[in-house]
Amino acid sequence: MNRFDPSRFFPVPNRRQWLQSAGLGVGALALGQLLCNDRLMADDEPSHPLQAKPAHFPGRAKRVIQFFLNGGPSHVDTFDRKIALEKYAGQVLPETFATERKTGAAFPSPFKFQRYGESGIEVSEIFEKTAAHIDDIAVIRSMYAAVPNHEPSLMLMNCGDSLQTRPSVGAWVLYGMGSENENLPGFISLCPGGLPIKDSENWQAAFLPGAYQGTYIDSNHETLGKLIENIEHPHISQQAQRRQLDLLDQWNRRHASVVADPRLEARIQTYELAFRMQGEAREAFDLSSETESTLAAYGTHVHGRQTLIARRLAERGVRYVQLWHGAGQPWDNHDNIEGQHRELASEIDQPIAALLADLKQRGMLEETLVIWGGEFGRTPTVELGGDGNPQQGRDHNHYGFSVWMAGGGIKGGTVHGSTDEFGFRAQENPVSVHDLHATILHTLGFDHTRLTYRYAGRDFRLTDVHGNVLTSILK
Repeated sequence: MNRFDPSRFFPVPNRRQWLQSAGLGVGALALGQLLCNDRLMADDEPSHPLQAKPAHFPGRAKRVIQFFLNGGPSHVDTFDRKIALEKYAGQVLPETFATERKTGAAFPSPFKFQRYGESGIEVSEIFEKTAAHIDDIAVIRSMYAAVPNHEPSLMLMNCGDSLQTRPSVGAWVLYGMGSENENLPGFISLCPGGLPIKDSENWQAAFLPGAYQGTYIDSNHETLGKLIENIEHPHISQQAQRRQLDLLDQWNRRHASVVADPRLEARIQTYELAFRMQGEAREAFDLSSETESTLAAYGTHVHGRQTLIARRLAERGVRYVQLWHGAGQPWDNHDNIEGQHRELASEIDQPIAALLADLKQRGMLEETLVIWGGEFGRTPTVELGGDGNPQQGRDHNHYGFSVWMAGGGIKGGTVHGSTDEFGFRAQENPVSVHDLHATILHTLGFDHTRLTYRYAGRDFRLTDVHGNVLTSILK
């Protein structure tokens, strides 16, 4: 057997190379001293990419929990009642807009609406448990996106750009704030049964360091070993793993000193995080310590479990938790919207209400921003099949839709903006996705124009060159 020869991988420099390196090192020391004297080198630069960092100003929110209804929930069937659709039921609307598929006459909501709370905001019966907390919720009824297709709209809502590869909202938040717990990922996406459309691009770090990308977990599983694959090593102890990682780190650091590659740094941090998670993740994802009443409040089905896990992760310092409804695009209901929306809403209405009540009872709601919504809305007109007959569903609608937020400095019991009388497009106080992102960052203590990252010769930000904070829904 041949003996390992380290010089094959780390060649010994000759005299000329050694003198060159030594000379450059002296210059670097001098430059470092000058930078320190001129206060151009940050003394408080984080030693770890997930280390907690100060925001631009004191933010109300410290973390985010986002319910993402992938596929596009219908705003006119949930949080934006349109009486005019009942008046014009079965008739052609005076004004319509081009969508992906052919649509026909006005299609009134099959669901009953009711006023809730002191604010009297109308909410559909399919979200009646969530509606009990409407005085803690701000409903934005005038959202609009760029195009009526899932893929670009998902990228816009999650990453701030429909076309170009950009870091996700969660990655930007983690980059700006760091994590309060270095033993868990700072950004976690839970999606039961598989990946949504566009897969892991929805929580990508793009050109940000890889440590800020989201960690995907299939919440369909209940045991830790299946929730988080390879969380335990089947053959060697943690002490032996630590020695292996220390040796691997030495080799990687030596390689990094010769070849600068940010991907290598991301891989080093990933190995370290995976090692530390072996203890912390077990406790965070284990629901056996929760009381029977808490488990019953959330529900024992997958959405109840993953929502309760989100609260436990938030308690343990995870900055951004996304709760996807399921693989693909479950809320993409082009037909039978009454049956499908009712079933889908029944799966998350109770967990959402339980989370809001639980956070409030624990004193966490004011420090936790809760977001609800999808990538776009749906048409107020009925979708037509290939034979020209109504499908009793709705097509994609990016012209106008609803999103709501609660906690984290949000002024509850408020409504911002409106769509036209039929719910086709944002009319009063239109809100772009960039405006939404600017507002999210503001609640966390960031000026969205100053949270930037230098890449390819320019300073990038989540909101690009757009975005206005929605001050009307802030406390």
